[in-house]
Amino acid sequence: MRIAGVVLAAGRSTRMGVNKLLLPLEGEHLVRRAVRVAVEGGLDPVLVVLGHDAAHVATVLAGLPCLVVPNTRHALGLNTSLDAGLAAVHPDASAAMVLLADMPRVTPEMVRALVRRHHDAGAVIVASRYGDVAAPPVLYDRALFGELRGGTGDGRGREVLARHAARVTFVDWPASDGLDVDAPADLEPTRGGGVR
Repeated sequence: MRIAGVVLAAGRSTRMGVNKLLLPLEGEHLVRRAVRVAVEGGLDPVLVVLGHDAAHVATVLAGLPCLVVPNTRHALGLNTSLDAGLAAVHPDASAAMVLLADMPRVTPEMVRALVRRHHDAGAVIVASRYGDVAAPPVLYDRALFGELRGGTGDGRGREVLARHAARVTFVDWPASDGLDVDAPADLEPTRGGGVR
């Protein structure tokens, strides 16, 4: 069974002041790192949803086996990117894992662990849990795609997790691994919450 990867990378990075996805981390752009993690984690195909500064972001993905999915509605919220990504998932994929491009502590091993839990438990949703916070990557069975699609704003993934709480299987990670990049200090390994 194929499991697609949907990397959400369409936002404007308004809190950062620059396009954070193009910032370097250990010699690699943040967005390229996220896509590489999805590929090395065994997701196939890996779809990257781009919006803001799409042409520039796409250039840093050169050479990676991924497909770019344009989201011209990205300014209307993260749900539009989720919608665009899931619409592009090939019919032969039984599930899709949603990843955020600004979570640099996610590793290929984490992706593989979520896939294994899905196969072993037959779980409809397999979510990462950092301490007591559920966050991406999250694997959704194809049966839930309809609930995840459509609309604007943010939070559709969280809504589906809450609606199907009894059917969610969690894989636990250290709380610090749930870091997302909102400020330049988040990328500095020697400071508080930065990348290891």
